[in-house]
Amino acid sequence: MPKEELQFKTRAELVEIAKEYKIPGYYRMTKDELIKALLEKEGEAPEGVPAVSTLELPKVEEKVIEEKVEEKEEVKEEEKEEKGKVIIDGFECVYREGYLEIREEGFGFIRKNWKPSEEDVYISASQIKKFGLRYGDWIGGMVRPPKENERWYAILRIDTVNGRDPSLSRQRPKFDDLIPYHPTERLKLETTPQELDTRLIDLLAPIGKGQRGLIVSPPKAGKTTLLKKIANGITANHKEVKLFVLLVDERPEEVTDFRRSVQGEVIGSTFDEPPERHIQVAKLVLERAKRLVEYGEHVVILLDSITRLARAYNWAVPSSGRTLSGGVELAALHHAKEFFGAARNIEGGGSLTILATALIETGSRMDDVIFEEFKGTGNMELVLDRKLADRRIFPAISIARSGTRKEELLYPEDKLQKLWILRRTLLSQEEGEAIEMLKKRLRETRSNDEFLRFIDEVMRSNSRR
Repeated sequence: MPKEELQFKTRAELVEIAKEYKIPGYYRMTKDELIKALLEKEGEAPEGVPAVSTLELPKVEEKVIEEKVEEKEEVKEEEKEEKGKVIIDGFECVYREGYLEIREEGFGFIRKNWKPSEEDVYISASQIKKFGLRYGDWIGGMVRPPKENERWYAILRIDTVNGRDPSLSRQRPKFDDLIPYHPTERLKLETTPQELDTRLIDLLAPIGKGQRGLIVSPPKAGKTTLLKKIANGITANHKEVKLFVLLVDERPEEVTDFRRSVQGEVIGSTFDEPPERHIQVAKLVLERAKRLVEYGEHVVILLDSITRLARAYNWAVPSSGRTLSGGVELAALHHAKEFFGAARNIEGGGSLTILATALIETGSRMDDVIFEEFKGTGNMELVLDRKLADRRIFPAISIARSGTRKEELLYPEDKLQKLWILRRTLLSQEEGEAIEMLKKRLRETRSNDEFLRFIDEVMRSNSRR
């Protein structure tokens, strides 16, 4: 199996493969050491053991418990393998991985999924402090089952932090210390010639790595469909990007539909859950994204919607006595702005892109106030028009109100001039006719580059007259 395929597996999966190959001391190894050992074993599989590339991984059943855990060096290092099980300090242990959520009291839980469950693992405040762990870290290590009168599993030994040696976790920079800059690299959404929606967005409101964008939409204007197409455009063209789709206060069937339609990671918090759960999930996703950016990675969060997230904060935060019209707490808006404001392109490498939908024309004064507070905070807006949607013109993009700040950093000068000419031409027409005309021209070309060459030919032809 190529090294790249092994790197995509979790340490738990590699441990199970190493167990089948009877690699000595596999349970002590880090992920990199396991990969190296398996590559050395490639082609030397004993009789009856399948090749690494075809090995079926057994499912490991795991439970969880609570306990205040001592420091790593205080755990006795007497370990032995007994009938395929790892024994540490007399406890029968299993390997677990998950996202770290740190509580206000200082201790934390390693979440197997994004929401709390009975399979979560307790981690003590002393371990968090010792290794410099941060909210949203991906932690892997050996955990022991609960003792009597305990509820959670507890981690005895931390093996990896974000897939790396735990001793390196203190050396990374802090997200807030990274220098933000305007987006300079475009996220290409165009996929096939027939997928006109994403081709239109690339031309009218391009998205860059590190963009902070709002998709402003009234009900039934096609924002959900557009969000799916944007997600699929990113995953198709940018394998280097980690995509999270965060659905807050959403219908359960919409969450299922997204999971079946989108290749990225979809995290949903449905409307039948309390506001505290919406906030907890949103914070964990954001902190996870920040941790990845600290390592120089590119992350995109598609949030549906910033309006419902602000509503959740409005219900959950204590009343400060300072409210805006519509009953919106100032503190609630501050928390929602913290989420949206985290989007940035990092000078020197890495970016966090956030595209959030904002609801308008819902009949709620609160929603209008939330939108007004967020208007102008982004550096890209894609506005959907109710009148166009009523006429069944999709995507119902308002050309005049949609656009990207500093778009000159995303396109070379020659293409930028053609895009400006295109925009002036479209704005001289009625909006619905302009969208239909643009879609017709795009259907006649196989790509946006070919379409821009067509504009160039028209310009030259007109100049000769």
